[in-house]
Amino acid sequence: MISASDRRRAVELIEQAQQVGARLAPACEVLGLSVRTVQRWTCEGGVREDQRPTAVRPKPANALSPEEEQAILEACHRPEFAPLPPEQIVVRLLDEEQCYLGSVSSFYRVLRRHGELTHRGRAKAPRRALRPTTYQTTGPNQVWSWDCTWLPGPVKGLFFYLVMIVDIYSRKVVGWEVFHSESAHHARLVIERAVLAERLIDQPLVLHADNGSAFKGATL
Repeated sequence: MISASDRRRAVELIEQAQQVGARLAPACEVLGLSVRTVQRWTCEGGVREDQRPTAVRPKPANALSPEEEQAILEACHRPEFAPLPPEQIVVRLLDEEQCYLGSVSSFYRVLRRHGELTHRGRAKAPRRALRPTTYQTTGPNQVWSWDCTWLPGPVKGLFFYLVMIVDIYSRKVVGWEVFHSESAHHARLVIERAVLAERLIDQPLVLHADNGSAFKGATL
């Protein structure tokens, strides 16, 4: 929806372009408007404002009456339907009572209009996901990142598993080893040998990994 001030500004620019020799259609195209739109704006001498916000719209013939809306609310307030969403309420009313009060969309509209479109029953409200923790290093051996990669073996369907640890500051590969299987025990062996090789027994170290099962085992 284009505001009245933007409409007037667009018409002014188009008129200025026409005064220096531009045609109407190319001038409108530069602003992303059609010739018919500009003609409709200026058909009464000035620049017409958008009439849609103030338009009087008739009520649809199939709109729910206040009594029908109240019947929907009473059905949603019944104890057996209180923990159910509208999809299940409509179906159960049809199956158990052969009663049709409205469509699922109508149920949602009525509940929203009366401020009752909330989590029903034992449904929990959505929780905002926490942003992942980030780390910034100023030197080597502060934050390591590790992962496991599948390596193709000599037979189709046979793989070897490479566990590798990289220091994110220096990009040095501080530890790696290839195994016949992926497990938390093998991951523990690689991290132990890397810590001993870099002499970090008593130093704080952040080990960053994904949520792979081998990197979340109890042995770590």
